Amino acid sequence: MDDTVLREVTESLATITLNRPAQLNALNVAAKEALLAALREAAADSAVRAVLLTAGGRAFCVGQDLAEHRAALAGEAEPGDAMATVARHYGPIVREIAAMPKPVVAAVQGAAAGAGLGLALAADLRVAGLSASFHTAFAGIGLTADSGLSWTLPRAVGAGRAAELLLCPRRIGAEEAERLGLVQRVVPDDALAATARELARALAAGPTLAYAALKRSLAFGAAHTLDETLALEAELQREAGASADHRAAVEAFLRKGTPRFEGR
Repeated sequence: MDDTVLREVTESLATITLNRPAQLNALNVAAKEALLAALREAAADSAVRAVLLTAGGRAFCVGQDLAEHRAALAGEAEPGDAMATVARHYGPIVREIAAMPKPVVAAVQGAAAGAGLGLALAADLRVAGLSASFHTAFAGIGLTADSGLSWTLPRAVGAGRAAELLLCPRRIGAEEAERLGLVQRVVPDDALAATARELARALAAGPTLAYAALKRSLAFGAAHTLDETLALEAELQREAGASADHRAAVEAFLRKGTPRFEGR
């Protein structure tokens, strides 16, 4: 794997770290391909029960590497359409995060802009340091939304506010982001790594199959009728009810103990 993205698995938690700090973790082709590979590995690894998406340096991710993009526009980098990266990289990356059958926590410090914001919003939970800032960015460089923001942003902040943030892009600080619903928790910068890791580790120790079903039903319910969602819930609940984790949790409850989930 390219060292633009680092991957480590410890105690059922996969930590995936964007690692271009000098470029504020701007995404070039190598980084996008490495990130997609790391996400796919985490999804396929039965030992992984949660994912922590983080970044090195003072920014989470400022989106597309515009120096590489400028070369592509001039025909000097990737052959073909300079915007092919949206379908080739950004779409699959965001889909992999959102559809990951395990919880994904994003730890955001510094700027999360454009596709960087898209990565963060694709995660299930977001913890931000006080230094964090969020920016849709696309309209400011004459582009429309990508990286799933047309889907994730309205679900986070509502349709009207999403339209405002996309049409009139501006910097949103961490505390405003928490008020708007872009992040679930804001902590001092020096507590970010530990807080996000603690949350991700707690999820990694939880009922993995139930989490996967919850993610699936939430995504399904966003685009289907109540009756259709009720039918899926019944199907998923039958599967969850047959899991060893559910049986163990029932026994622990009756003993007035704490269940120990094994993710099966």
